[in-house]
Amino acid sequence: MSLPPEDWDEHGVRGRSESAAFDDDVLGLRRVTEHDESLADDVLAPESEAGMFRPRRRKRRNPFLKVIALLAAVAVVLTASVYAFGSLKDLIPSVSFGQDAPSDYEGSGTGEVTVEIPEGAAGGQIAEILLEQDVIGSAGAFTAALQADPRSSGIQPGTYRMASQMSSEAALARLLDGNYREINGVTIREGLWVSETFALLAEGTGHEVKDYEAVDPETLGLPEAANGELEGFLFPSTYEFGPDATPAEQLTAMIALGKSTYADLGISDGDLREVLTKASIVQGEGMFADDMPKIARVMDNRIEGNSETNGMMQMDSTVHFIYQERGRAGTTEEQRANDSPYNTYLHPGLPPGPINSPGEQAIKAVLNPAEGSWLYFVTVNPSTGETKFADTFAEHQVNVAEFTQWCADNPGQC
Repeated sequence: MSLPPEDWDEHGVRGRSESAAFDDDVLGLRRVTEHDESLADDVLAPESEAGMFRPRRRKRRNPFLKVIALLAAVAVVLTASVYAFGSLKDLIPSVSFGQDAPSDYEGSGTGEVTVEIPEGAAGGQIAEILLEQDVIGSAGAFTAALQADPRSSGIQPGTYRMASQMSSEAALARLLDGNYREINGVTIREGLWVSETFALLAEGTGHEVKDYEAVDPETLGLPEAANGELEGFLFPSTYEFGPDATPAEQLTAMIALGKSTYADLGISDGDLREVLTKASIVQGEGMFADDMPKIARVMDNRIEGNSETNGMMQMDSTVHFIYQERGRAGTTEEQRANDSPYNTYLHPGLPPGPINSPGEQAIKAVLNPAEGSWLYFVTVNPSTGETKFADTFAEHQVNVAEFTQWCADNPGQC
């Protein structure tokens, strides 16, 4: 119950008003507004002695004042509670009061949006990419969805087919579903020549071989050991290139992976060219991982200058590299007479550089060759890859006879 301001004096004391007259009536103390002479004597006469000791009537309190006081007390308590609650909310930031909840779209969205998730992108970066392309309505909501799903760490880089204005949960579901990821993968297997690598890249990514041939190797970040040449330094692996990746970008990625692998294996810059040259021969000669360390040992034993081989490597794979031909086992006398510096039948020691792109197994075989005194080896059965090793030329001749028989049994293959 509120009172007009004029009912209160400057000290907050209530003044008399019409309601005060009403109070007097209630208390039985009616105001006399006119003087009545007939009552003067009775009213003005001194009280009797007995009247002086008449019990004083206790003044009754106004019930409306009680109501006002109670309401004022409640108002004070409520005001104090509001301020106290506001302070408490500031001290508990983790409590959500429903005012700052991140907005988000609903449903699975519409249309199709192509989104590129780069290598190494974290959850926050993925959220920003999706937000920029209007796939999701809130980076915060998407991040919350990521944190709630333990599978989120398995999101792979690549190109995804998304929709516009998806809920965060729907967007995350697509990123985790391999059916929406466009795989533009090209597998470059171990032991390929640069020309073969260019052909596979062109076929797998829609470019032309001439586009790769036109790239300047000096712009690709080759290690110094490459001497500006690509042969041996396009690391074999399966690559997933974006739809807009240029030939130069593809070759750069392959070289970068190789450099990272060489560093992990602890190969110094000064040793890199020799290691890759040896590894390329091991890759070209060996069909099985178990044979590779043995072939690496044969090369080391021959390079050391054994009197029986005079440092001659005599590897068919180096002759095949000269002619860039595949499909036949062994080499002909005419081919072995070629004066190319890569012909290890005519020139002792290693060829000038790698003869293909070796993989990690072949490189490791060179770094850790098997223990043995072998000087010769021959693949006696090219169909199965069976290879036999020998310490002496006489033993080797027995193995060669076995290979010759295979050639006789498989005309046109040698």
